Amino acid sequence: MSERELVLRSQEGDRAAFGELVTRNRDQIWAICLRITANKYDAEDALQDALIAGWQNIGKFRGDSKFTSWMYRIASNAALGVIRKRLDTSADGPPEFESNAPRIDAQVTDVARVRAALSALPIEFREAIVLREFGDLSYQEIADQQGVGVQTVKSRINRARAKLLEILQDA
Repeated sequence: MSERELVLRSQEGDRAAFGELVTRNRDQIWAICLRITANKYDAEDALQDALIAGWQNIGKFRGDSKFTSWMYRIASNAALGVIRKRLDTSADGPPEFESNAPRIDAQVTDVARVRAALSALPIEFREAIVLREFGDLSYQEIADQQGVGVQTVKSRINRARAKLLEILQDA
């Protein structure tokens, strides 16, 4: 069944159709939540929030973009919401981000280094680069998501890449 057919069925209240839409894209949705929150437990909360919001708002999806782009935006917002909630409840200042990746071999260590480097970026840079690299959103879609111009998105992504390179080279 096509994405469009699944969306229409979901909008009519078919939970199985919505489940199929989410299942087809779960790895990317999870990656966005994990990369933005930089913490497995927060990512789980963000994913749950995103799925609930997606189901509750599927009737508002107009089809101007792909379902995946729409859902990635919801996941991004949910992840940012979890971070904001954590920052609001933290009496000791910004939280420490941690990687939950087991250190089994060099590959896993590299993953942990990249996660740590991502968590060191300012949130607007992290969101932009995650949506671009893991969500495969266009610059315009990211600009719409962040409420800024395309040039600002390009600048944020370039600065994020440069900062990531700097952090990873120093490590």
